[in-house]
Amino acid sequence: MRNIQRPRRDFAALEARRTAAARLFAQGHRQAEVARRLDVSRQTASRWDQVWRQQGRTGLKGAGRAGRKPRLEFSALERVEAALLRGAEAWGFRTHLWTLERVAHVIWKTCHVQYSLPQTWRILGQLGWSRQRPARRAKERNDRAITRWKKVHWPRIKKKPSG
Repeated sequence: MRNIQRPRRDFAALEARRTAAARLFAQGHRQAEVARRLDVSRQTASRWDQVWRQQGRTGLKGAGRAGRKPRLEFSALERVEAALLRGAEAWGFRTHLWTLERVAHVIWKTCHVQYSLPQTWRILGQLGWSRQRPARRAKERNDRAITRWKKVHWPRIKKKPSG
């Protein structure tokens, strides 16, 4: 199974940068110098300096995770992908094609989490799945008859170049 990755910010690195800023402020460096050394905007350095002066280093600690906790954890995403890899027909659908409605249904059946179609598309993106359309061919297609028509009838019908 593929490695399912969610885009994540490196909170530890961000906190280390704020801690470095606190150390530089404590050494007497100005905001502009801190901004230049840590490659941040002057506004950010100013905000850090203000927090550092009011609360000390503890004020620059990280707040933990950002945003809402995902409804599907990593293990649930793995279960969803395993279910999708079994194929649509294994889930009782008449064709082998996956639609967003079908994927949302499988997510509900495997994890008891209901997603809208745009959210379902986002989940598929996290799994590394992309939109693909099947080659559409009529069931009645007769390749031998098509080849014969191209060799016999088409040259007779085709316009001849003037010259």
